[in-house]
Amino acid sequence: MKQSVVNPERLIEEFLEMVQVDSVSGTERQLADLLIRKLTDLGLEVREDEAGRVVGSNTGNIIGRLPGNGRGPVIMFSAHMDTVEPGQGVKPVLADGVIRSAGDTVLGADDKAGIATILEVLKIVREQSFQHGGLEVVFTIWEEGGMFGAKNLQYHLLKAHYGFVLDSDGDPGTIITRAPSHDEIGITIRGKSAHAGLNPEDGINAIKVASEAIAQMELGRIDHETTCNIGIISGGKATNIIPDRVTIKGEARSLCASKREAQTARICRAVYQAAEKHGAQAEITTELLYNGFNLDQESPPVKVALEAARRLGLQPRLEKTGGGSDANIFNHRGIPTVVLGIGMKKPHTCEEYITTANLVENARYLFEILRVAQGQAL
Repeated sequence: MKQSVVNPERLIEEFLEMVQVDSVSGTERQLADLLIRKLTDLGLEVREDEAGRVVGSNTGNIIGRLPGNGRGPVIMFSAHMDTVEPGQGVKPVLADGVIRSAGDTVLGADDKAGIATILEVLKIVREQSFQHGGLEVVFTIWEEGGMFGAKNLQYHLLKAHYGFVLDSDGDPGTIITRAPSHDEIGITIRGKSAHAGLNPEDGINAIKVASEAIAQMELGRIDHETTCNIGIISGGKATNIIPDRVTIKGEARSLCASKREAQTARICRAVYQAAEKHGAQAEITTELLYNGFNLDQESPPVKVALEAARRLGLQPRLEKTGGGSDANIFNHRGIPTVVLGIGMKKPHTCEEYITTANLVENARYLFEILRVAQGQAL
């Protein structure tokens, strides 16, 4: 096994420092300022883009560049700065090699474990005078709930040939090569109000129309690549009024774009048919939130990640996911990117945790990825 160049104490200390900096989506300024200082101290050229102004965050994405001092591809490492709620006042607890929150907040390993890993690797690069073709670091805002930072990133500032996003709950050696596209579906059904006790036959019950439409939908796991969900229903004013308006929100996802489109079309068809049957009106909006990606084993980031795992004696695992990440956006914008498992467990809950062993292994793995990448010919 290769001798580790990772400094475990330094890495753990930095992770503990960052999780105590509040950075709930839209309020990442304090963490961004800290990261700007850290990246600058490590010799990177640092820029903040205008994404915050566009999406309503108090900071933009942070882009750091370490110019090449040798041959090889330009590599991008990325993680997101924001956390979900409850994420304010995090108090990390380290015991028996496991880091948790005090129990009343998330920990924020999603995705500050990714950030800490990247910073540790940058320190190793400096300490080892490591020769490379160029490194780019992208710390995004507001990934949670829509990848808004990545969607509004100023891509003309990047020169990366390919990249790695550190943002999955698999153990080190997990390589996400497939992710779905995602449609958001908004439905409004308009019926006709009437008194429920005096003249209900004069009304058109929008809730009834909605329920009949939903009863005709196939929801949940559609097949091994496709899922669909109705998640929010709202309507009605009082029990003695026939409801004249109902709003519904749902989604369709698939690893196959044509399946996603077909599932969304079936949802729409069920709504229109139910509305027509009862004389109601239906308005439907659909929005593609993000495109999917599918990288084969010959794609440069996949090949590099596989080889680096083997060199470290890790068991590499090529995985697919049912969720989206910044990698969906990077791939769509022409930067082949995989997502790496970093060992965070139970993210988005107050039971979130990560082991110190996985933190250290993440840094070993990412530096080995860099070593393998820089041995490649362009």
